[in-house]
Amino acid sequence: MKRIILIIKTLFSRKWWWVTLLVLALMVLLARLGFWQLDRLDERRAENVALAAALDANPVLLNDVAFSGDLEAWKDRLVMAEGEYDLENQLALIVQSWQGSAGLHLITPLVLDGGETAVLIDRGWIPDEQQAPEFWSQYDETGTVSVDGYIALSQIISRGTAESAPGGPSQEWYRVDIASIQPQMPYNLLPVYVIQSPPAAGNTELPYNEGRTVEITEGNHMSYAIQWFIFCTGLGIAYIIYINKWISDQQKDGN
Repeated sequence: MKRIILIIKTLFSRKWWWVTLLVLALMVLLARLGFWQLDRLDERRAENVALAAALDANPVLLNDVAFSGDLEAWKDRLVMAEGEYDLENQLALIVQSWQGSAGLHLITPLVLDGGETAVLIDRGWIPDEQQAPEFWSQYDETGTVSVDGYIALSQIISRGTAESAPGGPSQEWYRVDIASIQPQMPYNLLPVYVIQSPPAAGNTELPYNEGRTVEITEGNHMSYAIQWFIFCTGLGIAYIIYINKWISDQQKDGN
C-alpha cells in the first residue's frame, strides 16, 4: 500500500506531473478511438439489418421505379424488368472469365415502356471465340421479354489507362460505365444496370449468368476497438512500471 501511495505521489510530483498529464491525454485519445470503433460497429450492424431486409424483399418491377438520391441502397436488389431488347445497340463487356475461361458478357439495352428509357442488362458470359458481333445473333431474344435479375451500380472507368472509355461509340467496353455509354444510345439509360439471374435449373446454355453473392459482415471494427483499448491500457501500465523502476533506482542511489 505504501508503494502504491509513493507511486501516485511521484506521478504528480513537480518532476513528473507534465509527463503524467501527457500520458493520460494519450490514454484518453486511444480510449476514444476504441469507443469510436464501437460506435462504427453499431452503425454497421444497423446497416446490415437494413441490407438484409432489402435483400430478402420481393423483386421490384423496374419499370415502376424512379431512381433518385443515393443509389447505393439499390445495389444487389432483386428486380424484374419488362421491355424489348435493342439488339442493334448491344455491347460487349470484354476481358471477362468464367471458371478460368476467357470470354465476354453481352450487355443489351432493354427498352422500357414508351421507348424513351432503357436499362442495360448483363445477359451473361459467352466464350472469347464468339467476341465478333456476327456470333451474337444466336442469343437474340425478340419481342417483349421479362428479365429477372439484380441491380448493379455503374462502374466508373479510370481515365488515362488501358481500360479508359472509348473516344466515341464502341461495341467493346472494359466496364459498364453508364455515363460514358449514354451518348451512343438513342434513349435515356437508367443510372443502374441489371445482371440477369441464372435460370432455375442452372446454367445449361450460353450465355452463362452469374448468381448474386452478397456477404454481410461486421467488418473489423470490434478487433480495431480491442486494439485501441489494449494500446490505452498498455501505455498506462508501461508508464507506471517505468515510474516504479525510477523510484527503485532513486532509492538504491540514496542508499
